Amino acid sequence: MNRSLVNIKTLARDELKADLVKTGLKSYRADQVLQWIYKKHALSFGEMTNIATAEREMLASRFAIPVLSVLHEERSTDGARKYLFGLEDGHTIESVLIPDEDRLTLCISSQVGCRQACRFCLTAKGGFTRNLRSWEISDQVLMVSRILKEEGGRGITNIVLMGMGEPLANFDEVLKALQVITSGRGLGFSPRRVTLSTAGLVPFIDALGKSGVKVNLAISLNASTDEVRDRLMPVNKRWPLKELLAACRRFPLEPRRRITFEYVLLKGVNDSEGDALRVAKMLKGIRGKVNLIPFNPFPGSEYDRPGEKTVRRFQQILLDHRYVAPVRESRGRDISAACGQLRERAIEALDAATDEGRGRREEGEKRCTPPSS
Repeated sequence: MNRSLVNIKTLARDELKADLVKTGLKSYRADQVLQWIYKKHALSFGEMTNIATAEREMLASRFAIPVLSVLHEERSTDGARKYLFGLEDGHTIESVLIPDEDRLTLCISSQVGCRQACRFCLTAKGGFTRNLRSWEISDQVLMVSRILKEEGGRGITNIVLMGMGEPLANFDEVLKALQVITSGRGLGFSPRRVTLSTAGLVPFIDALGKSGVKVNLAISLNASTDEVRDRLMPVNKRWPLKELLAACRRFPLEPRRRITFEYVLLKGVNDSEGDALRVAKMLKGIRGKVNLIPFNPFPGSEYDRPGEKTVRRFQQILLDHRYVAPVRESRGRDISAACGQLRERAIEALDAATDEGRGRREEGEKRCTPPSS
């Protein structure tokens, strides 16, 4: 992208209106431009045919319309797709498209890497590089929507911020992206069809509840005691289960909405009948459901997937306590299934190919100094 141009995707609607008025254009042009970008998937101002040629030329001289580049796509036999997107600084992120009978869900990333260091997560193994900007988050939705439209298939129905990174650790940019994703002047998704998943950053759960952005909340729980959760998820040492669950009880829920608690079942670690009973007890009084996710091993992981009998016994205990507790099988297990695996393979391939490739990666990491926590 030409650095002298303003990235139009970083401007909120009101900011774009004000900018256009300063340049002598009518404010209503902002809505036309946004419709072309987010509804008609325009890649240039030249495509915006209901805007006068001279005005399009002025827009092109002032603004840029950047897009993520699709570096690689893998398709699973079960219909899932995984996309590897390239960023302007040479780093990469992943998105996963997951089909179901009545929905098509896109799982998107919010950071390059992650600093939460959850021991069962492949993304955490690679460490943290930087936060994504708001447009890099929402553009994952835009790019996949464009691909699906070109194919003539059904469009995305649901969005989950559950890919690489901790969304609440990139709070401001994620909030801006959610506004684009859910705005009628943006991508136009109903907030009821958008879910944000967090490892449990309590102050930001409270901030999300007060923000006015009414998306669904999912909590990555994964343990029934602080001792086990401390070991699996270091974030628990800052905000232990008692504080996390108190934040869940404070979180404002609209009628018929529930908090989703994600529970990755790890063989011999958190999958006992005692664990299930403790989960049932600790969630009492919270309007929620529990998604049980048998662990999907990746190369070098220290954990295993529990047996089917263990999974079903855990589920039955929760059902007996009147929780909704579906077992969510990993999709795309034949296509670099673990989150971060496709990106990791791409990095390894680049490093193995040439010293120059490794140098470009290291230089990119120097430019992207992580913000202080």
